[in-house]
Amino acid sequence: MTLLDIRLLTVQEYHRMAEIGILDADERVELLAGQIVKKAAKSPPHCAAVKRTENLVNNRLGNRVLVRLQDPVRLNDNSEPEPDIALLVRDPLYYEDHHPTPSEIYLIIEVADTTLRTDLGIKANLYAQSGIADYWVLDVNNRQLHVLREPSQDGYQSIAVLGDDASISPLQFPDISFDVRDMLRPLITESLAV
Repeated sequence: MTLLDIRLLTVQEYHRMAEIGILDADERVELLAGQIVKKAAKSPPHCAAVKRTENLVNNRLGNRVLVRLQDPVRLNDNSEPEPDIALLVRDPLYYEDHHPTPSEIYLIIEVADTTLRTDLGIKANLYAQSGIADYWVLDVNNRQLHVLREPSQDGYQSIAVLGDDASISPLQFPDISFDVRDMLRPLITESLAV
């Protein structure tokens, strides 16, 4: 079998599969490049990092953005991933009538404890090809933040890896900065100092 033999699904077909019960409502899958992909289980460190980062974003950006957690974004006709955190253009309907599209996305953040290869591989390529200008992958195991920018059809042209002592500003909000360590589990010395 060659790649030409694979039939890719569209977002519309994917939704229809859920509507008629081929996919269970609680099944943890997402559509990536026309293929249904199982999502990794959410470990406690993953959930904690998502919550920490959500709180950080809400505290710093407040009502300047709409924050969605693990909800679909529609990149194109064949990809509808569910990023851990998406910072979106505010919408009075809260995207009730459609899933956010690339032009409505300021920043996507994926939290990786077991998914680093996927997040920096296929997901990074899909986000870049869709024009997502600012994509971050928080590596909880190595206490690093991968910052991917300058999207192209060949992937991101700018990739920086920041340690937990660094700070970063979202492209659309250069007046706001986040310390990488604030998204991660506190080190023992940090928690003793509090």
